[in-house]
Amino acid sequence: MIKNLSIFLDKNTRTITGLQSFALLAARLWIAKIFFMSGLTKIKSWPTTVSLFEQEYNVPLLPPELAAYMSTTAELSLPIFLALGFITPLAAIGLMGMTLVIELFVYPGTAEHYYWLLLLGVIATHGSGQFGIDYLIRRKYL
Repeated sequence: MIKNLSIFLDKNTRTITGLQSFALLAARLWIAKIFFMSGLTKIKSWPTTVSLFEQEYNVPLLPPELAAYMSTTAELSLPIFLALGFITPLAAIGLMGMTLVIELFVYPGTAEHYYWLLLLGVIATHGSGQFGIDYLIRRKYL
């Protein structure tokens, strides 16, 4: 009886892992799109982007042009890593840092940022799931 139960549980575990992987993939793609589109908007008009960092965004400690370069670079690279499931936790942590800066200094009190942080936290702690380069690397080399 216990043997039959363990077989049942193993099947469910594999199913849940597959469902978790689909959920992680959906979360990765959704959040990656948000940040990547923002990065594309920034490179459409670089003078406007720098002007926003000078006049509207109150990013502390950094000169506006440097903050604009850093933000744009992160918004165009980290979402790609996230979507591919490559260095997934690091990409998610980087986007969490950006989200915290946005929430604390640029647009405080925006509920949407808390949803982003929640999803990015789940991605950072659970990784890419089975549908990512990280999983393939782990499977082949570890």
